[in-house]
Amino acid sequence: MRRTAVTAVFLSLGLALTACGSRVDSAGTGGSAPAAASCVDTSGSSIKIGFLNSRSGTMAISENTVYNSLKMASDEINAAGGVLGKQLTVVAEDGASEPTVFAEKAQKLIRSDCTAAVFGGWTSSSRKAMLPVFEGNNALLFYPVQYEGLESSKNIFYTGATTNQQIVPALDYLKEKGAKSLFLVGSDYVFPQTANKIIKAYAAANGMEIKGEEYAPLGYTDFSTIVSKVKSADADAVFNTLNGDSNVAFFKEYKNAGLTADAMPVLSVSIAEEEVGGIGVDNIVGQPVAWNYYETIDTPENKKFVQDFKTVYGADKVTSDPMEAAYTSLYLWKGMVEKANSFAVPDIQAAAGGVTFAAPEGTVTVNGDNHHIAKTALIGKIAQDGLIYTDWSSGKPIEPDPYLKTYPWASSLSS
Repeated sequence: MRRTAVTAVFLSLGLALTACGSRVDSAGTGGSAPAAASCVDTSGSSIKIGFLNSRSGTMAISENTVYNSLKMASDEINAAGGVLGKQLTVVAEDGASEPTVFAEKAQKLIRSDCTAAVFGGWTSSSRKAMLPVFEGNNALLFYPVQYEGLESSKNIFYTGATTNQQIVPALDYLKEKGAKSLFLVGSDYVFPQTANKIIKAYAAANGMEIKGEEYAPLGYTDFSTIVSKVKSADADAVFNTLNGDSNVAFFKEYKNAGLTADAMPVLSVSIAEEEVGGIGVDNIVGQPVAWNYYETIDTPENKKFVQDFKTVYGADKVTSDPMEAAYTSLYLWKGMVEKANSFAVPDIQAAAGGVTFAAPEGTVTVNGDNHHIAKTALIGKIAQDGLIYTDWSSGKPIEPDPYLKTYPWASSLSS
């Protein structure tokens, strides 16, 4: 029976990976068979939720802190009385940086552990692998990381940025700074490949030249050839969509090649405070990054969040955008459940629109149509102290537009 279940997961994964960038229909099921009945038990004094993060493998450098922030949120919620009077019981699983493992663990959390919702995932490959599992079971995934857009599902709530809240503002920023040419470097999987299609469409419409496009497998460590190509291309800037610990090797090689943030800046969309320490601040100081949250945001909510995190995990620990978005996701789920007065998935889906939370990044609001949230875009620069300071802000939350419907130059991307 286990072999049959795992085979089903792998077949679902194959369908997901062939659907990169495809639109999920309004029912979120693509016409598949009706979902199995939920096994969530609401009769007792507690309710199960699932955390699914890479605690090992190449993505552990990024995902362990996401797990920590989720755990802090669940502990806070329990200390304050729980959700609808029920304490949260966490079932945690390791996605091990492998999409197939994420799919298998998601199936376990839904069908065997009977969790009311699952929080986690990082790479778009992990999300694409899990998507048919959650749709097939009509269960809920809260996904906390910026991604390439061109997707929506009634079974996923996306609390990280979609394209018009991160990648497009980053390109606008580079254009304002005078960049007329770009070199694209990314990991070889869904997010970087789709993001670069969007970047190339933007560049074509805005008079920017793409001087090169290179990909490396996740976990790749020998960037001498790629950096040599970057240096020879002499672009005005590099747009970096590398993920995980590959960034460590890339930026070390970048510095060794004599390339600097002043001469040829590398704008990254997957490097936050957590990764800076692993890369080494001297290898990346002065480089720009695009997110929606930094530890240095000066608001009462963020000051409390940062202090609480350091109290729990250590004074030397830093906060970052994905872990803040994960923390926020648990509170948004709580708000949806309490608005619906129910843990049932259809009730939560119906109640989701308009739910807000005073998050560390600022107040966020759920869009009930596409299950994304409004977010303020921020471009920051990495300082010598290892923290990131805002250099540019959109000034107010940007409504999510995952299919880039409001951008004429993107009309062919979601077809």
